[in-house]
Amino acid sequence: VQLQAYGGGLVHPGGSLRLSCAASGFPLTRSTVGWFRQAPGNEREWISCMKHSDNRPYYTDSVKGRFTISRDTAKNTVSLQMNSLEPEDTAVYYCASGSRIITSTIRMARAYDYWGQGTLVTVSS
Repeated sequence: VQLQAYGGGLVHPGGSLRLSCAASGFPLTRSTVGWFRQAPGNEREWISCMKHSDNRPYYTDSVKGRFTISRDTAKNTVSLQMNSLEPEDTAVYYCASGSRIITSTIRMARAYDYWGQGTLVTVSS
């Protein structure tokens, strides 16, 4: 069972990036997939997830209206489209999955069973 996050890079403020999380060894449709990020000196922060039970997306307030999470069943991936990026979005982004996550635990890192290695997003002029 492996998760791989990719798609990070350097982008100017106001730009866009699309991160993807690919799974091998299990179908992501059976899992809640979340995205977290960690900026230097900060704790890991939950930013979005898509629950497997109802395929509903959830977002933290700071990214609502700018980020969109989506699932591609055929490719077994979950993507995070990030628009209107700000320097404050600079961080290492991680995807994670869990099969027993309920709404009250979607923001808890310890609720997720598997993690990708992280991909760096740098927003700078």
